[in-house]
Amino acid sequence: MTKRDYYEVLEVERTASGDEIRKAYRMKALKYHPDRNPDDKEAENKFKEAAEAYEILSNTEKRSRYDQFGHSGVNGRASGFGGGMSMDDIFSQFGDIFGETFGGFGFSGGSRNRSRRVNRGSNLRIKVKLNLEEIADGVEKKIKVSKYISCQHCNGTGAENGTAYSTCNTCRGTGQVTQVTNTFLGQIQTVSTCPHCGGEGKTITKPCKNCQGNGIVQHEEVISINIPAGVAEGMQLSMSGKGNMGARGGIPGDLLILVEEEKHPELERDGDDLIHNLFISFPQAVLGDSVEIPTVKGKARVKIAAGIQSGKILRLKGKGLPHLNSFGKGDLKINVNVWTPQTLSKEEEKLMQELSESENFKPNPSDEEKSFGQRIRDFFN
Repeated sequence: MTKRDYYEVLEVERTASGDEIRKAYRMKALKYHPDRNPDDKEAENKFKEAAEAYEILSNTEKRSRYDQFGHSGVNGRASGFGGGMSMDDIFSQFGDIFGETFGGFGFSGGSRNRSRRVNRGSNLRIKVKLNLEEIADGVEKKIKVSKYISCQHCNGTGAENGTAYSTCNTCRGTGQVTQVTNTFLGQIQTVSTCPHCGGEGKTITKPCKNCQGNGIVQHEEVISINIPAGVAEGMQLSMSGKGNMGARGGIPGDLLILVEEEKHPELERDGDDLIHNLFISFPQAVLGDSVEIPTVKGKARVKIAAGIQSGKILRLKGKGLPHLNSFGKGDLKINVNVWTPQTLSKEEEKLMQELSESENFKPNPSDEEKSFGQRIRDFFN
């Protein structure tokens, strides 16, 4: 299903400030909160949609990539990756945006368990090198990464055999403690993280010997990464939930993939266009010729017109790289350079002397050829 624009989801302008985005998300989240819309699947989906939009637009780096590349630049599913935010992800990351109460209505996230602190694992960052052919077609890469996963011995609880823990007596399993203070304005109720269990709602009576009570162990995993066509040097893609697992029943972080381009021996990249510097001989420039040039996927033959000048730009439409967020491809630009010989035999020197006396060999450029600026514009347009 096609995703809606994140700015449209939160109903803000693309120039909206961070505070405006936060306020817009808060209003959406309160409107579609599961406590206010029990058993309403449509409201739950809109709640998740708003949270996903806020996750991107509230982060300066992610917002910049989204503004430049759209969903493909920031969102795993739009880039061919798997993942997505669960309700637990949302409450663990953005629960504080609601405040403890709003308009006299206390939010618990639909259950007492959602009040507990959920440990989120750290993100993993890797670099993936791609050649031009892989960038042109998109590619699946299998990468071996060392990451933290849930301990199988204790099922990620950190407790020996997954059972050696008990409900926290201080917070009674909620992960939070409530304090009431009397003031001249009346009673003020504050809620804070339980200091005894750190917000987890339980205490371990016997730590797991395999993970030393952390609930996670290091492990090597082979991950398949689907790289979309048209990515560029320095672009960062993400796979939701493929990072390190959070401690003691937490949620995983993300896998961040930084794109690196391998240098092509004959082609240079200029956005989605490709540039090839073609060198031809003086006789080829005078008489014309048909030459073979490299493309991303092989070779192409190009006709060189008789009398072509050095600096002329030839263009092969659609022989560049695909546009990342739309249809179509860039072009292959051929920069023609006439090679001047640096050493000549006596016979060649004599021949050149004779040719130099001919009127046809005396420079007679057109107005367009006189304009260096025009040649530069032709090159970049």
